[in-house]
Amino acid sequence: MQALFLLPSYVCKQDQESVGSAGVKSLRALAFLGAGVSGILSLATLASADEAEHGLPCPIYPWPHKGILSSYDHASIRCGHQVYQQVCASCHSMSLISYRDLVGVAYTEEETKAMAAEVEVVDGPNDEGEMFTRPGKLSDRFPQPYPNEQAARFANGGAYPPDLSIITKARHNGQNYVFALLTGYRDPPAGVLR
Repeated sequence: MQALFLLPSYVCKQDQESVGSAGVKSLRALAFLGAGVSGILSLATLASADEAEHGLPCPIYPWPHKGILSSYDHASIRCGHQVYQQVCASCHSMSLISYRDLVGVAYTEEETKAMAAEVEVVDGPNDEGEMFTRPGKLSDRFPQPYPNEQAARFANGGAYPPDLSIITKARHNGQNYVFALLTGYRDPPAGVLR
């Protein structure tokens, strides 16, 4: 598309006498405009190719916490944490989240301390140079489901389950992506094998 608007310099010089100085400036402005339009179109093409590469774009949902004066629904956060604990935590880690991050958001401080104390944390070394276990504290991070990446891959048929700490920031259109992923499973159409 740029080739349509860009003229070689010798064409402009030859036609300068017939068109005049103002005409040459108009042609150059048109060429510049054409280059800008083609650049924008190529970026739009790249963006749509990126979406096509990753699959269908997810729908946009009207989240109630997206307003200027809106806030998160604390009951929903509590429910989401319970779902994570009961379902997702068996495969996925949340290595960047500490128990203290739940205080005042989904649980009270006492509830969060009790939840952290249920987990045995390897700590140390002690004065003798040995590791020991202790009850969890608010400053401890959520426990990892696997000791290392190789164990996670082995348990999941070679796939490494992503860490869910910042999954909404790591994916394009994050919150909508996660919601569509969790609620988008359907039975395949007739004739399509699973």
